[in-house]
Amino acid sequence: MRPLGVGIVGAGFAAELHAVNYRPLRGARAELAAVCARTRAGAEAFAARHGIPRVFTDYRALVEAPDVEVVDICSTTDTHHEIAIAAARAGRHVIVEKPLTGAFCEATEPREAMRARALANADAVLDAVARAGVTLCYAEDFVYAPPVAKLRRLVEASGGAILELRAEESHSGSHAAYAARWRTSGGGSLLRMGSHPVGAVLHLKHWEGQRRRGRPIRARAVTAEVASLTRLPSIVGLRRYLSTRAEDVEDWAVAVVTFEDGTLATVHATDVTLGGVRNVVSAYLTNGVVHANITPNTTLAAYAPDAAVWGDEYISEKVETKAGWQFPSPEEDWMRGYPQELEDFVGAVRERREPLAGALLAREVVEVIYAAYVSAATGRRVELGRP
Repeated sequence: MRPLGVGIVGAGFAAELHAVNYRPLRGARAELAAVCARTRAGAEAFAARHGIPRVFTDYRALVEAPDVEVVDICSTTDTHHEIAIAAARAGRHVIVEKPLTGAFCEATEPREAMRARALANADAVLDAVARAGVTLCYAEDFVYAPPVAKLRRLVEASGGAILELRAEESHSGSHAAYAARWRTSGGGSLLRMGSHPVGAVLHLKHWEGQRRRGRPIRARAVTAEVASLTRLPSIVGLRRYLSTRAEDVEDWAVAVVTFEDGTLATVHATDVTLGGVRNVVSAYLTNGVVHANITPNTTLAAYAPDAAVWGDEYISEKVETKAGWQFPSPEEDWMRGYPQELEDFVGAVRERREPLAGALLAREVVEVIYAAYVSAATGRRVELGRP
């Protein structure tokens, strides 16, 4: 069987992660056939780094290319749904980075209207995929991270039930210009980062329901608070090490998700956390507790009195300094689940099966996050599946 031809849309941080982690699959199972970027120079530079033969500046041309069978969408969030729909209509399988989509409008728009728009975008993608009979792979790496995979195995071995989940992604802020504004990002820390822990807790309850009852346990209601802590008048003029550039989006969020079986999950997503990226998932069971620390991970510890000691050697994502005690990540992509994720996606497409992270998870993440935005704006608990 010949390798699948993959076309990557995007040439930034996410696209780089994907391209690097296709390497174990290239040759027999998959090949990077094309890349599309906003500028030809950007596309050509990316192609040169990763040995990609064809470049495009229009995603519509990439999805129609005869050697592209899978479109891997690593572009900015505001373009995800339109590219996914175009790819599906062209008969291409779809891999889409998190989140699937959102509401890309002025931040002053009522949150209920945003919720309706985001769900309409998500449903349009799922409809296009279903009509075309292609596979949608949702690139939520938390699902594939080895600590979360071990968490699943421990829960299964225990025979217990999940009573509560706690999950977080936080760091000191995004450097990306698009992330500062609602119109291009679809939300702040809750959507941009919170989609990871929200995806993780929804996945674990889906998985538990399938294992115990033969059907996913779905989210039923959401209560949330959001804030813009870095724009508070009380901190103006204070020295800070946070790098967030948020203009009209939140930089702090907490959401409580109630599932249809009555169990709960708490999600944190903030741009006000120093010390590097914090990616953690904890499960509280009827007969045990499991803490899955994706980042930071204490496999390796190192100390230096001065940041210059380690030179250009990578430590971990978004640490403000290399001085002091650090936890260098020896294999960060593997620990976060990127190669495992892509291996499952290639296998799902080739075997015509559902991936571990697919359409159901992609849509429910959008549903929960925008219900959380409504809750934060109205001060009430928001029931899912209702106006």
